[in-house]
Amino acid sequence: MHPRAHLLTTKRTVLTPFDDDDADQLLAMYREPEVRGYLLDNVLVSPAWVQKEIDASQQRFARHGAGLWAVHRREAAGIIGFVGFREFFHPPELQLLYGFLPAFWGQGYAGEVTARVCERVFRDLDFDEITSATDVPNRGSSRVLERLGMQLVKTTNDGVAGTRLYALSRERWLASAGAQDA
Repeated sequence: MHPRAHLLTTKRTVLTPFDDDDADQLLAMYREPEVRGYLLDNVLVSPAWVQKEIDASQQRFARHGAGLWAVHRREAAGIIGFVGFREFFHPPELQLLYGFLPAFWGQGYAGEVTARVCERVFRDLDFDEITSATDVPNRGSSRVLERLGMQLVKTTNDGVAGTRLYALSRERWLASAGAQDA
C-alpha cells in the first residue's frame, strides 16, 4: 500500500508515515534533551539509529497498517513530533508511542494525535488492544494516556525511574465518548 494511503489528519495536524526525507528533522528532535530524557533514557542517538527507526516503521506499515507518523502542523512546515506504534519487549509487542518538541508540550497536540491513531487502528485495522508505557516521573504523558481512556495496568521498577504500563481495549474505546468524537 502506498504511504499516502496512511496519511492521517486532525483539526490542527497532518500525520505522515516516517520517510527517509524526515531523517534530519527526526534526528534533531530525538536529540533534544527533554525528548530523549523520557523516550531514550537520555541516550544521544546516531543518524544510523534514526534511519533504522524509519526503515522499521515502514516495515510495520507494510505488515500491520500502522507504524510511526511524523506530526506536522497544518499551517507550518516542519515536524513537531511523532505518534504511532513501535515494538517493545520480547516477544515484540506493538505499543503506542509519541513525542513532541518541547515548544509544543501542553497544547493538546499529544491528545489530538493519539486519539486519531486510536481511531485508525480500532476502526480501520481492527486492533483488539493498544498498550503504552511511560516513565513514572512523566506525569504529562500519563495524563494524556488516561484522558485517552487507557487504564493503568501496573507500575514496574523497569527503566531509569520506573515504568507505568497502560492498556485500552477496542471494546472500551468504541464504547467511550472519545470514540464518538474522534
